[in-house]
Amino acid sequence: MGHPDQFAKRTFADETERITGGAVTWRDPPEIGLVKVQGDGLLLVRHPDRIAGLSAPWPEARMHEEILVELKMPGDHLDFPAVERALLRRQARQVQRAEESARGWLGQEPLWLVAPHVPDWLRTQRALVAIGPGCYRVEPSFFPFLWIAANDLPLRDELVPFLVARSGRALDEFARWVASRMPLAWVLGMVRSTAMSATVREELLWWVGKGEDPEVKAREREILQALLGANPDVQQKLVEKGRIAEARTALRRVLAQRQLALRPEEDARIEGCAELDVLERWHERAVTAATAAEALE
Repeated sequence: MGHPDQFAKRTFADETERITGGAVTWRDPPEIGLVKVQGDGLLLVRHPDRIAGLSAPWPEARMHEEILVELKMPGDHLDFPAVERALLRRQARQVQRAEESARGWLGQEPLWLVAPHVPDWLRTQRALVAIGPGCYRVEPSFFPFLWIAANDLPLRDELVPFLVARSGRALDEFARWVASRMPLAWVLGMVRSTAMSATVREELLWWVGKGEDPEVKAREREILQALLGANPDVQQKLVEKGRIAEARTALRRVLAQRQLALRPEEDARIEGCAELDVLERWHERAVTAATAAEALE
């Protein structure tokens, strides 16, 4: 027996143009290079009853056994082709599940796409139905398609995996909020891996370096040193911050020893001063000044 698919293709190629009077022609499609078609991850839902009370999007997972997750971090493309590639990976998993299922699975693989925001073009092409802050069902869609805009999600512990996709000021806000809620190794990984601002990165590194627990400090020292070694500019800034903080402490100590009381606005001047030479000059004047105000002239 011959190859019926090849015969059908030849018939299309030979007859289409004749039948339509040249209005439609046939050609063989270009080969599509699919070396690796793999999503970013799968959420396997083991106990749906336990996620009912969590913040969106988690309750949406209750009706599924598995969800394909696509992560688009700051700087990743969010244009039409990028989303189409995510849909292609979802379709590949759909086919894979259908072929692997021993029970004749006839479901539809859900897709959760996590990104910093919703691109403008998507709002014009699809309907977005809000199911919670930053969480939208993308419609129409013949399968469950959820878009999760990390910048618009609330700062809640159960949403940390989604919040890491934040960008810009929203990422800085998240970084400051989460630093005291997660293990230091994780915080250092966030500093190393995400596009937070240089100011917030320096704040977190300084905060990590000021930890008091000797066991924690020993466990994190190697990671911190490696991170700083790869960022000499940041290391220099941290050294400068340390010297400025020590100068503030020394100035306040002299004023306290000489019983020169600081008014709230004077203390705020000391805290707000980031110039080492000014702090050192105030320190010298505090040794002989009659008042705190005179020392800060």
